[in-house]
Amino acid sequence: MDWSFTQEQRDIRAAIGKLLGDLVTPSSIDALEAEGGWFHRPAWEALAEAGMLGLALPESAGGAAMGAIELCLLLEQVGRHVAPIPALPTLVSAALPIAEHGTEAQRARFLPGVVRGELVLTAALTAPDSRDPLAPSVRAVADGGAWRLHGRLTNVAFATESARVLVPARLGAARSGGAAGDGPLEVGVFLLDSGADGVTLRAQRGTNGQPLREVHLDGAVVAAEDVLALDAGASRAGTAALRFAVEWTLLGVCALEFGVAGRALAMTAAYATERRQFGVPIGTFQGVTQRLGDAYIDVQAMDVSLWKAAWRLSERLDASRELAVAKLWASEGGSRVVCAAQHIHGGMGFDRDYPLFRYFLTSRQLELTLGGPQAHLRALGELL
Repeated sequence: MDWSFTQEQRDIRAAIGKLLGDLVTPSSIDALEAEGGWFHRPAWEALAEAGMLGLALPESAGGAAMGAIELCLLLEQVGRHVAPIPALPTLVSAALPIAEHGTEAQRARFLPGVVRGELVLTAALTAPDSRDPLAPSVRAVADGGAWRLHGRLTNVAFATESARVLVPARLGAARSGGAAGDGPLEVGVFLLDSGADGVTLRAQRGTNGQPLREVHLDGAVVAAEDVLALDAGASRAGTAALRFAVEWTLLGVCALEFGVAGRALAMTAAYATERRQFGVPIGTFQGVTQRLGDAYIDVQAMDVSLWKAAWRLSERLDASRELAVAKLWASEGGSRVVCAAQHIHGGMGFDRDYPLFRYFLTSRQLELTLGGPQAHLRALGELL
């Protein structure tokens, strides 16, 4: 079987890499951070103009109707350039569930704006009092034709820039996890307006310095038109939509980390050939060579596990085990790669005028997104 990319896929990867390489430069990121911003709008708009934001979205919305492979190629390049754009929350965590589980009206209302780069969406899949993203702790209570949300969510990216925040919630008074006697947990997925009454946003900051928000919901109203999917009787539409969002977001995190680690390794290999000690490049030292070799093996394992999981999701096959393996390698392998990069670079790795520090901090944030290595190792053990 031929596992190589098609020429079209190689062209997509090259085009995105050149576009981001030209625009997302260390100096442009420095200028953005100096202004207190985290959204590289020129890069986002350029991707939209090139038709790259709609790679995995339906043709009816102006997208290219491609699949997981092409979307991961985009995210890999976003990671390689540590581009501060909402590619993961908008294109993966929110837009894909709308395309897959939303109504025709919801798809028409949100997706064309995403494809054109005019609309930002995000998702809130993490709560401080729930370790399992498939068992949300936010509670949704019916109120006529609308719903009221109660609870707290954390680490929400681009919340203030987004038209809607995808929020999963348990319905009614059922306890999280579906405790014995309660019946199965019933889930709804909602498209929340972050500016609505009952929504309070509190500032947080990610490991990489990214501005995030903690979202407090005190009876926040979601209109009927913004209900994405609900469990009702035998229908498990809400649970299916939530699982879809979590699985694709996990895949996106792995793709980002693959790009981050791959670029960190390339920078380190280049540095080891240029930096000289005792009259020779440090790359000739056995200890450095071994660290680089181990990092190369980690990146190759991330490579294989990522594309296997992406292929299974694109084919609508169960990818639970493959995603657990891919996230384990992304978290644990990625951590080893960026730590080796810091070590080999020495003091240069910690110099804020040198770009490696961004890769290290971004990797550390991605490592724990939707669960660290131990969480996915346990999940894999249960699946096996």
